Amino acid sequence: MSHSQFDESGTMQDMYTNSGFIKEEEPVAMESEVYINGKVQASSKKQKKQKKKKNDEQNYFSVCCGFMRKLWATRQTEDIDKIKHPNRYVKITLRELIIYLIFLIVICIVSFGMIPSTTFTFNNVLVDSFIKSKAEGSDISFADVVHMNEIWTILQGPFLDNYFNDFKKSSNDSDDLTKFIANENRILGLARLRQVRVRNDSCVIPDDFKQEIRFCYSDWAPSVEEKEPFGPFVGQNMTSNVSAWFYQTEKELKGSGHQGLMNFYDGSGYVMELSQEREETQARIQYLFDNLWIDRATRAVFIDFTVYNANINLFCQIKLVFELPATGGVVPSYIMRPVKLIRYVTTFDFFILVCEIILCIFVLYYMIEEAIEIKKHRLSYFKAFWNILDVVILAIAVVCIVFNIYRQEKVGRMLETLLENDNQFIDFDLLAYWQELFNSAVGFMAFLAWVKVFKYVSFNKTMTQLSLTLSRCAKDVVGFAIMFFIVFLAYAQLGYLIFGTQVQDFSTFSYAIFTLFRIILGDFDFESLEAANRVLGPIFFLTYVFFVFFVLLNMFIAIINDTYGEIKSEIANQKSDIELGSFFKLGYNRVLDKLNIRRAQIIDIQKAITTADLNQDNIIDFIEFRNNLRTKGYGDVEIETLFSKYDVDGDRCLNEIEQKNMFKDLSEQNDELKEAYMVLEQASESKGMEEKKRKRTEGVLFEDYSNLSGRIDKMETSIGSIVSKVDSVLTKLENAEKTKRTQTGMGLESRSKSTVSRRIDGLDSSTQSNC
Repeated sequence: MSHSQFDESGTMQDMYTNSGFIKEEEPVAMESEVYINGKVQASSKKQKKQKKKKNDEQNYFSVCCGFMRKLWATRQTEDIDKIKHPNRYVKITLRELIIYLIFLIVICIVSFGMIPSTTFTFNNVLVDSFIKSKAEGSDISFADVVHMNEIWTILQGPFLDNYFNDFKKSSNDSDDLTKFIANENRILGLARLRQVRVRNDSCVIPDDFKQEIRFCYSDWAPSVEEKEPFGPFVGQNMTSNVSAWFYQTEKELKGSGHQGLMNFYDGSGYVMELSQEREETQARIQYLFDNLWIDRATRAVFIDFTVYNANINLFCQIKLVFELPATGGVVPSYIMRPVKLIRYVTTFDFFILVCEIILCIFVLYYMIEEAIEIKKHRLSYFKAFWNILDVVILAIAVVCIVFNIYRQEKVGRMLETLLENDNQFIDFDLLAYWQELFNSAVGFMAFLAWVKVFKYVSFNKTMTQLSLTLSRCAKDVVGFAIMFFIVFLAYAQLGYLIFGTQVQDFSTFSYAIFTLFRIILGDFDFESLEAANRVLGPIFFLTYVFFVFFVLLNMFIAIINDTYGEIKSEIANQKSDIELGSFFKLGYNRVLDKLNIRRAQIIDIQKAITTADLNQDNIIDFIEFRNNLRTKGYGDVEIETLFSKYDVDGDRCLNEIEQKNMFKDLSEQNDELKEAYMVLEQASESKGMEEKKRKRTEGVLFEDYSNLSGRIDKMETSIGSIVSKVDSVLTKLENAEKTKRTQTGMGLESRSKSTVSRRIDGLDSSTQSNC
């Protein structure tokens, strides 16, 4: 039978195929498959699996999106209405604050950890060695140099004595101490002596003096810089031995510029590199002295070298500068930059490295957060001060991270070059300068990060007083500041013109400005003003103190004080944006409720132990225990778990020992809960007493008074309407009574009563609805 059917079906299929209804190359769908548009689709089971897989992927994607949204949920991204959803608003605010405090702690650890506490001592040792030490047989130190010949006195005396260590090493010390300063600071490479010069035609001599004065040298400037050879080798080819007399560019020297007290100098000039041996270095300095290497054309002399202290892992780039201005004389200055260029050596250094990695993760986290907020709010995002502050902090952090990576790579290459050839000069000046900028940037970032804390704590009226006061009085302060600085700058110009030639504090206009600010703070030198001009000095000082200090400065205080009073009175009548007290009080009440529930459960179980033994055999079987606790509303799972915990032998019965163990554990838990409950209650009572005491001392708030007055007014209005309705009811009852008297017959009387009762019911219902 089946065989014949198969033949028939095959015949039919061939017939349909031959007739053109079905093409031979097209697939034929099975019973579980779907045939659509000439293509065999997936079976229904496969389609269900694919649909399930797609739903799982969508669910996974939605879960990931939800997690990402929670991870970067802020008050700006969620747009939470703090009035409708105060608890959620508080939770997100506290979450932001906690995350940011962790970020702030990491910043503080990194910023404090990269500058050792020994940095000042290290710098002070080098200052004492090269700046404060005096020449033998003379009272001249580096800071006392005022004449050109005294430069050579310092170079041949205190500089050489401290640069080369004459102490003998001990038998256990294998280091060459001649390369150490103060026994502990290793000199890296060679020291470099460099000068910059100006040309003879750099200034114009008046015609009246051209016969008397034939050489003129102006102040240093790149346009008048001398670049030609000078000295005894003029006209000869430059060699390595005579490079001190030939000009080299900043690129050739691989140097960097320097901002002195008088001018800014680039890294070019005439260079002599000193030796690692004292005798050779002394001979080279003497050679320069004998051939007048420093003369009238010299405008600045630089001594550059770098030391490293392995004990504390600190570098110090030292630059001693002698500036020779066109006025004559010498202006000495110095820069010592103690920096930590090799960052990761000790265990604490690697801990700082871990904190730096965490800081990078935080920076990435906040960058994504700011990107989400910018995408949501677009240009309006930058209208808020705190948002701009966020961007500035992140920008500084990114720059510091990039420089940290660059510094590690640069220091490694420089030290590798130095180790290959120690007999050369390695310029750490630019790297130390950038390291100082890096330290400053990290410090500035930490400062702004602390300022940003106000963003998270300014959610109640106490915290907002400062910000509201400053924002409210900003226009008045700016307007008055214009008037203040007009008077202030007028006094600065007057002081510069009167005392600028005799008093150092007024020698430049910028110095005069800072001096006047110092007078406001009480730091002034009245004797120097009086010595410069016995008449104008006291007049200048007294008028400035009176008008600027007593009048104008106090106007600022008055403006701020007035605004603060207004803000304080306004805030006193307002509710805080976030009631943290209510939030924590709600959590506190929940904890108390849980403690009370737990205590009640323990008491129920203790009662069950004493009352479940119905047959008085001192053995509680499971059925007795379960039936007793069921009456108190406990579930079978809870009862089974508790009973199994103390049924040690597993016989489904609690003997006397097992009952005692259960009772003992429950008593201990009850005592702990009592103690915790009492602590919380005492804290609540003390807080309540303080609150009552504060309210008694402060009196009734205006806000509470206004609320109570409004409620009383509403009550009076409602009572008045009720009284009027009652009067109308009584009037209608009297009318109904009169009508009843005039009517005759029992039928009319009963009908009148029913009418009156319906009216009374209607009036009562309307009165109740109005009330």
